[in-house]
Amino acid sequence: MATITAADGTSIAFDDHPGGDQTPVILVHGITETAATWEPLIERLTQRRRVIVMDLRGHGRSGTAANYDLAEMTGDVVALASNLNIIRPHLVGHSLGGAVVSAVGAVLPVSSIINIDQSLQLDGFKAQLHEFEEQLRDPAAFPLAIQGLFEVMAGEKIDPEEMARINAQRRPDQNVVLGVWDLILTSSVEEIAAVVATALAGYRGKHVDYLSLFGIDPGASYADWIASYIPGAITEVWPDHGHYPHLVEPERFVKRAEKFWS
Repeated sequence: MATITAADGTSIAFDDHPGGDQTPVILVHGITETAATWEPLIERLTQRRRVIVMDLRGHGRSGTAANYDLAEMTGDVVALASNLNIIRPHLVGHSLGGAVVSAVGAVLPVSSIINIDQSLQLDGFKAQLHEFEEQLRDPAAFPLAIQGLFEVMAGEKIDPEEMARINAQRRPDQNVVLGVWDLILTSSVEEIAAVVATALAGYRGKHVDYLSLFGIDPGASYADWIASYIPGAITEVWPDHGHYPHLVEPERFVKRAEKFWS
Protein backbone atom coordinates (compact mmCIF):
# COMPACT_ATOMS: atom_id res chain seq x y z
CA MET A 1 0.00 0.00 0.00
CA ALA A 2 1.07 3.57 -0.69
CA THR A 3 -0.60 6.94 -0.21
CA ILE A 4 -0.82 10.35 -1.79
CA THR A 5 -2.16 13.53 -0.24
CA ALA A 6 -5.16 15.16 -1.90
CA ALA A 7 -5.48 18.92 -2.36
CA ASP A 8 -7.43 19.28 0.89
CA GLY A 9 -4.95 17.16 2.86
CA THR A 10 -6.90 13.89 2.76
CA SER A 11 -4.75 10.76 2.60
CA ILE A 12 -5.65 8.59 -0.41
CA ALA A 13 -4.47 4.97 -0.29
CA PHE A 14 -3.69 2.94 -3.38
CA ASP A 15 -1.99 -0.23 -4.57
CA ASP A 16 0.18 -0.22 -7.68
CA HIS A 17 0.34 -3.59 -9.45
CA PRO A 18 3.02 -3.84 -12.15
CA GLY A 19 2.10 -5.67 -15.31
CA GLY A 20 2.58 -5.61 -19.05
CA ASP A 21 3.57 -2.63 -21.13
CA GLN A 22 0.11 -1.67 -22.37
CA THR A 23 -1.56 1.58 -21.22
CA PRO A 24 -2.09 1.52 -17.42
CA VAL A 25 -5.57 1.29 -15.93
CA ILE A 26 -6.91 2.92 -12.76
CA LEU A 27 -9.81 1.09 -11.06
CA VAL A 28 -12.25 3.00 -8.82
CA HIS A 29 -14.65 1.09 -6.56
CA GLY A 30 -18.24 1.73 -5.50
CA ILE A 31 -19.73 3.32 -2.38
CA THR A 32 -18.95 1.54 0.94
CA GLU A 33 -16.46 -0.73 -0.87
CA THR A 34 -12.67 -0.72 -1.22
CA ALA A 35 -9.87 -1.44 -3.67
CA ALA A 36 -10.12 -5.09 -2.58
CA THR A 37 -13.38 -5.39 -4.51
CA TRP A 38 -11.33 -5.60 -7.72
CA GLU A 39 -9.24 -8.63 -6.66
CA PRO A 40 -10.76 -11.09 -9.19
CA LEU A 41 -9.75 -8.77 -12.03
CA ILE A 42 -6.28 -7.64 -11.01
CA GLU A 43 -4.34 -10.79 -11.93
CA ARG A 44 -6.15 -11.03 -15.25
CA LEU A 45 -5.50 -7.38 -16.13
CA THR A 46 -1.84 -7.33 -15.08
CA GLN A 47 -1.03 -9.88 -17.76
CA ARG A 48 -0.99 -6.94 -20.17
CA ARG A 49 -0.89 -3.72 -18.18
CA ARG A 50 -0.06 -1.92 -14.96
CA VAL A 51 -3.10 -1.71 -12.65
CA ILE A 52 -3.67 0.88 -9.93
CA VAL A 53 -6.50 0.38 -7.44
CA MET A 54 -7.41 3.13 -5.00
CA ASP A 55 -9.57 3.60 -1.93
CA LEU A 56 -11.84 6.60 -2.31
CA ARG A 57 -11.78 9.17 0.50
CA GLY A 58 -13.70 7.87 3.51
CA HIS A 59 -13.34 4.30 2.28
CA GLY A 60 -10.95 1.48 3.13
CA ARG A 61 -7.49 2.72 4.11
CA SER A 62 -7.97 6.29 2.90
CA GLY A 63 -8.58 9.13 5.31
CA THR A 64 -11.87 10.74 6.21
CA ALA A 65 -12.63 14.24 4.98
CA ALA A 66 -14.95 17.20 5.33
CA ASN A 67 -16.36 16.76 1.82
CA TYR A 68 -17.32 13.69 -0.18
CA ASP A 69 -18.82 15.35 -3.22
CA LEU A 70 -18.09 14.41 -6.81
CA ALA A 71 -15.71 17.32 -7.36
CA GLU A 72 -13.46 16.29 -4.45
CA MET A 73 -13.35 12.64 -5.50
CA THR A 74 -12.64 13.67 -9.08
CA GLY A 75 -9.69 15.70 -7.79
CA ASP A 76 -8.41 12.68 -5.86
CA VAL A 77 -8.19 10.56 -9.03
CA VAL A 78 -6.53 13.40 -10.93
CA ALA A 79 -4.02 13.82 -8.09
CA LEU A 80 -3.28 10.09 -8.10
CA ALA A 81 -2.60 10.01 -11.84
CA SER A 82 -0.43 13.11 -11.56
CA ASN A 83 1.61 11.80 -8.63
CA LEU A 84 2.27 8.52 -10.43
CA ASN A 85 3.03 10.36 -13.68
CA ILE A 86 0.45 8.29 -15.54
CA ILE A 87 -0.38 9.94 -18.85
CA ARG A 88 -3.76 9.21 -20.44
CA PRO A 89 -4.74 6.19 -18.34
CA HIS A 90 -7.68 3.91 -18.97
CA LEU A 91 -10.23 4.52 -16.19
CA VAL A 92 -12.69 1.92 -14.93
CA GLY A 93 -15.24 2.74 -12.26
CA HIS A 94 -18.04 0.75 -10.68
CA SER A 95 -21.17 2.30 -9.14
CA LEU A 96 -20.01 5.52 -7.39
CA GLY A 97 -16.65 4.94 -9.05
CA GLY A 98 -18.39 5.04 -12.43
CA ALA A 99 -19.68 8.53 -11.70
CA VAL A 100 -16.23 9.58 -10.47
CA VAL A 101 -14.29 8.36 -13.52
CA SER A 102 -16.92 9.92 -15.79
CA ALA A 103 -16.29 13.28 -14.15
CA VAL A 104 -12.52 12.74 -14.36
CA GLY A 105 -12.74 12.14 -18.11
CA ALA A 106 -14.25 15.58 -18.54
CA VAL A 107 -11.19 17.31 -17.03
CA LEU A 108 -8.22 14.96 -17.54
CA PRO A 109 -6.86 13.56 -20.81
CA VAL A 110 -7.62 9.82 -20.68
CA SER A 111 -7.38 6.92 -23.11
CA SER A 112 -10.83 5.60 -22.27
CA ILE A 113 -13.51 5.22 -19.63
CA ILE A 114 -15.54 2.17 -18.64
CA ASN A 115 -18.45 2.95 -16.34
CA ILE A 116 -19.86 -0.20 -14.73
CA ASP A 117 -23.54 -0.11 -13.76
CA GLN A 118 -23.78 3.55 -12.81
CA SER A 119 -26.44 5.57 -14.55
CA LEU A 120 -25.47 9.22 -14.76
CA GLN A 121 -29.13 10.21 -14.76
CA LEU A 122 -28.72 10.81 -11.05
CA ASP A 123 -32.03 12.66 -10.84
CA GLY A 124 -33.67 9.28 -11.52
CA PHE A 125 -31.83 7.77 -8.54
CA LYS A 126 -33.48 10.27 -6.20
CA ALA A 127 -36.83 8.44 -6.15
CA GLN A 128 -35.15 5.11 -5.39
CA LEU A 129 -33.01 6.58 -2.64
CA HIS A 130 -35.96 8.43 -1.12
CA GLU A 131 -37.45 5.09 -0.06
CA PHE A 132 -34.40 4.48 2.14
CA GLU A 133 -33.74 8.03 3.34
CA GLU A 134 -35.31 7.76 6.78
CA GLN A 135 -33.37 4.58 7.55
CA LEU A 136 -30.14 6.00 6.11
CA ARG A 137 -30.36 8.97 8.49
CA ASP A 138 -31.12 6.76 11.52
CA PRO A 139 -27.83 5.49 13.01
CA ALA A 140 -29.51 2.33 14.33
CA ALA A 141 -31.21 1.50 11.03
CA PHE A 142 -28.36 2.57 8.74
CA PRO A 143 -26.44 -0.75 8.55
CA LEU A 144 -29.57 -2.73 7.62
CA ALA A 145 -30.63 -0.10 5.10
CA ILE A 146 -27.28 -0.32 3.30
CA GLN A 147 -27.37 -4.12 3.41
CA GLY A 148 -30.89 -4.18 2.02
CA LEU A 149 -30.10 -1.71 -0.74
CA PHE A 150 -27.19 -3.75 -2.06
CA GLU A 151 -29.01 -7.07 -1.68
CA VAL A 152 -31.75 -5.74 -3.94
CA MET A 153 -29.24 -4.49 -6.51
CA ALA A 154 -26.89 -7.49 -6.51
CA GLY A 155 -29.16 -9.76 -8.53
CA GLU A 156 -29.24 -13.54 -8.61
CA LYS A 157 -26.36 -14.38 -10.98
CA ILE A 158 -23.48 -13.45 -8.74
CA ASP A 159 -21.89 -16.37 -6.90
CA PRO A 160 -22.91 -16.31 -3.19
CA GLU A 161 -19.28 -16.76 -2.16
CA GLU A 162 -18.26 -13.78 -4.28
CA MET A 163 -21.04 -11.67 -2.80
CA ALA A 164 -19.92 -12.73 0.68
CA ARG A 165 -16.36 -11.64 -0.20
CA ILE A 166 -17.60 -8.21 -1.31
CA ASN A 167 -19.72 -7.78 1.81
CA ALA A 168 -16.86 -8.87 4.09
CA GLN A 169 -14.71 -5.92 2.99
CA ARG A 170 -17.60 -3.45 2.85
CA ARG A 171 -17.21 -0.63 5.40
CA PRO A 172 -20.43 1.39 5.56
CA ASP A 173 -19.77 4.73 7.26
CA GLN A 174 -22.93 6.76 7.74
CA ASN A 175 -21.20 10.15 7.51
CA VAL A 176 -19.46 9.14 4.29
CA VAL A 177 -22.58 7.69 2.65
CA LEU A 178 -24.71 10.71 3.56
CA GLY A 179 -21.92 12.98 2.33
CA VAL A 180 -21.67 11.21 -1.02
CA TRP A 181 -25.44 11.15 -1.49
CA ASP A 182 -26.11 14.62 -0.08
CA LEU A 183 -26.75 16.13 -3.51
CA ILE A 184 -29.34 13.47 -4.33
CA LEU A 185 -31.02 13.53 -0.93
CA THR A 186 -31.25 17.31 -0.53
CA SER A 187 -31.54 18.76 -4.05
CA SER A 188 -34.39 18.90 -6.54
CA VAL A 189 -34.29 16.76 -9.67
CA GLU A 190 -33.66 19.93 -11.67
CA GLU A 191 -30.68 20.88 -9.52
CA ILE A 192 -29.25 17.36 -9.75
CA ALA A 193 -29.61 17.34 -13.54
CA ALA A 194 -27.84 20.71 -13.70
CA VAL A 195 -24.89 19.40 -11.64
CA VAL A 196 -24.57 16.38 -13.93
CA ALA A 197 -24.68 18.61 -17.03
CA THR A 198 -21.92 20.78 -15.58
CA ALA A 199 -19.78 17.76 -14.68
CA LEU A 200 -20.06 16.39 -18.22
CA ALA A 201 -19.63 19.71 -20.03
CA GLY A 202 -15.93 19.02 -20.56
CA TYR A 203 -16.72 16.32 -23.11
CA ARG A 204 -18.00 18.88 -25.60
CA GLY A 205 -15.77 19.22 -28.61
CA LYS A 206 -13.53 16.23 -27.89
CA HIS A 207 -13.66 12.48 -28.40
CA VAL A 208 -13.28 10.09 -25.49
CA ASP A 209 -13.79 6.34 -25.87
CA TYR A 210 -16.57 5.69 -23.36
CA LEU A 211 -18.37 2.46 -22.49
CA SER A 212 -21.34 2.18 -20.13
CA LEU A 213 -21.68 -1.46 -19.10
CA PHE A 214 -24.84 -2.31 -17.19
CA GLY A 215 -26.06 -5.42 -15.41
CA ILE A 216 -29.28 -3.59 -14.53
CA ASP A 217 -30.98 -2.17 -17.62
CA PRO A 218 -30.96 1.66 -17.40
CA GLY A 219 -33.88 1.98 -19.82
CA ALA A 220 -34.31 2.31 -23.56
CA SER A 221 -33.59 6.04 -23.65
CA TYR A 222 -30.29 5.95 -21.73
CA ALA A 223 -28.00 5.26 -24.69
CA ASP A 224 -29.19 8.35 -26.55
CA TRP A 225 -29.12 10.43 -23.37
CA ILE A 226 -25.49 9.64 -22.48
CA ALA A 227 -24.40 10.03 -26.11
CA SER A 228 -25.89 13.54 -26.08
CA TYR A 229 -23.29 14.45 -23.43
CA ILE A 230 -20.43 12.14 -24.48
CA PRO A 231 -20.41 11.82 -28.28
CA GLY A 232 -19.86 8.26 -29.44
CA ALA A 233 -20.52 6.73 -26.01
CA ILE A 234 -21.42 3.04 -26.14
CA THR A 235 -24.09 1.58 -23.87
CA GLU A 236 -24.11 -2.17 -23.34
CA VAL A 237 -26.36 -4.29 -21.12
CA TRP A 238 -25.59 -7.77 -19.83
CA PRO A 239 -29.16 -8.82 -18.98
CA ASP A 240 -29.95 -9.87 -15.42
CA HIS A 241 -26.32 -9.57 -14.27
CA GLY A 242 -27.24 -7.20 -11.44
CA HIS A 243 -25.01 -4.51 -10.01
CA TYR A 244 -21.75 -6.47 -10.36
CA PRO A 245 -21.58 -7.73 -13.97
CA HIS A 246 -17.77 -7.53 -13.89
CA LEU A 247 -17.66 -9.91 -10.92
CA VAL A 248 -20.38 -12.23 -12.17
CA GLU A 249 -18.22 -12.93 -15.23
CA PRO A 250 -14.72 -11.51 -14.58
CA GLU A 251 -13.09 -13.33 -17.50
CA ARG A 252 -15.73 -12.05 -19.90
CA PHE A 253 -15.36 -8.55 -18.50
CA VAL A 254 -11.58 -8.48 -18.97
CA LYS A 255 -11.91 -9.75 -22.54
CA ARG A 256 -14.53 -7.08 -23.23
CA ALA A 257 -12.34 -4.39 -21.70
CA GLU A 258 -9.26 -5.42 -23.66
CA LYS A 259 -11.28 -5.47 -26.88
CA PHE A 260 -12.62 -1.99 -26.09
CA TRP A 261 -9.15 -0.68 -25.27
CA SER A 262 -7.69 -2.07 -28.49
